[in-house]
Amino acid sequence: MVPHACHPARSRGRLHPEPPSRLRDAFARDRDRLIHCTAFRRLRDKTQVFVAPEGDHFRVRLTHSLEVAQIARTLARVLAVNEDLAEVVALAHDVGHPPFGHSGEEALDRAMAPVGGFDHNGHALRLLTALELRTPAFPGLNLSWEVLEGIAKHNGPVAAPGWALAEADAAFPLALDSWPALEAQLAALADDIAYNAHDLDDAVRAGLVDVEEAAAEVPLVGTLWRQVLGAWPRETRRALLVPQLVRELIGAMVDSLLAETRDRLKALAPEFPDDIRRAGQATAAFGPALEADLRPLRAFLRARMYEAPSVQRLRGPAATIVGELHAALAAAPERLPGRWQALHAAAPAALAGRIVGDFVAGMTDRYAIRTHRELTGRSPMPVEESLF
Repeated sequence: MVPHACHPARSRGRLHPEPPSRLRDAFARDRDRLIHCTAFRRLRDKTQVFVAPEGDHFRVRLTHSLEVAQIARTLARVLAVNEDLAEVVALAHDVGHPPFGHSGEEALDRAMAPVGGFDHNGHALRLLTALELRTPAFPGLNLSWEVLEGIAKHNGPVAAPGWALAEADAAFPLALDSWPALEAQLAALADDIAYNAHDLDDAVRAGLVDVEEAAAEVPLVGTLWRQVLGAWPRETRRALLVPQLVRELIGAMVDSLLAETRDRLKALAPEFPDDIRRAGQATAAFGPALEADLRPLRAFLRARMYEAPSVQRLRGPAATIVGELHAALAAAPERLPGRWQALHAAAPAALAGRIVGDFVAGMTDRYAIRTHRELTGRSPMPVEESLF
């Protein structure tokens, strides 16, 4: 590895000291702990774009996280930084999401406004440092400092952390005012690469857009689509050509990221990971030309996919379910499961709503729909067969 890579043997350690593993270094051990935890498994039934999609091939939070991790690990390998650290940050980047994606997050933030609100990144730290219980030795997963730092600020310095992130930082200070290590920056950009490419793939698969429309309206897609058609002029199976387009799109973003990041590394000449942290700007980035090319793609996906009527029609019901779940359980905490009742009873009365929020945030889409129906006797969500 290069000198500015994070090395597990020089980690800043764990909040709760532990003997080292006989088989794995610290970051590989953290990745394995995350993969085995309950919160990670729940991502299989949490919304990426489509709520509880009927089709088996649409992305959900779990499959998206796996795709992000694959890209992050490859980027880290090419740039000779720590692959395991990039991978675990990528795998964990969405673990704090509540049911129903951003609709659920906005509703939970409103419901929890009297107790400080909600944001998924802060909740990820709360899950991994306090709420996950995997051993009697300590709460949370007791992850390495570099992993927690990467999750906390993979998108950059955090000037005004919410209460959940502030609590985690107070217990184990994460230098929130600086940039994260290069591995975490690569994980953040791997997320951009994955959703830009794969959301287009899902939009075409769902019939929300036609690939020819995307090619006509988005110059980058048009250029790559013509290249695909030119390379396979006799291929009529769009089911094969569209994935090839997605591969080319990922490749274009990766190439730009690697070129720009190498240029920034050359200018910075870092000798230690802290040189990356103190750089004053992102060290990993897309090149200016590619960044400009991505703006029309993001606008196209927002208009044709994220704001599509078939997607938007479920935002209201999803928000209603999350808001009413929080209200119902806050009014009747005896209906919480046993562990959560105990946590609620132990919390200061003024902050007990945070415990209810923790429980609701952990729900999968389907569990939230079912629990809401059980508590209220009705459901605003369309029947499962017509969700999408």
